[in-house]
Amino acid sequence: MSQATDDAPPLRALFCIGVEAAFFAAGAAERDAAIAAIPPAFDDLAGRFGVRVIGTFDDDRLMVGPSATWPWTSYILADAPDLDAVVAVCDVVRSTEVGDGRLWRYLRIEARVGRELFFGTR
Repeated sequence: MSQATDDAPPLRALFCIGVEAAFFAAGAAERDAAIAAIPPAFDDLAGRFGVRVIGTFDDDRLMVGPSATWPWTSYILADAPDLDAVVAVCDVVRSTEVGDGRLWRYLRIEARVGRELFFGTR
């Protein structure tokens, strides 16, 4: 993984995470296995990928079940040293095993990459 130079600002990344219909269609044991796989999959993003989490947001209290109009239900806002680190975070959904499948059966993830906004910071 390439590293950002000391004078280059980090990339601001917004990881958008949605729950797939397969999660809701799964039985209780399968759903529990998926839920148990999520925290370790996203644990220690700083240590593993150099990604500094700024904040998280989950709107699951007001959105229940798969949405036909908006695919995301949770978000992680972070600074990443480079694009490779952003890809690595997305890859945890591809690589995390859940039973005989992968986490991507139950979650989707997309990253938006930009820079820190110059206003609205206080």
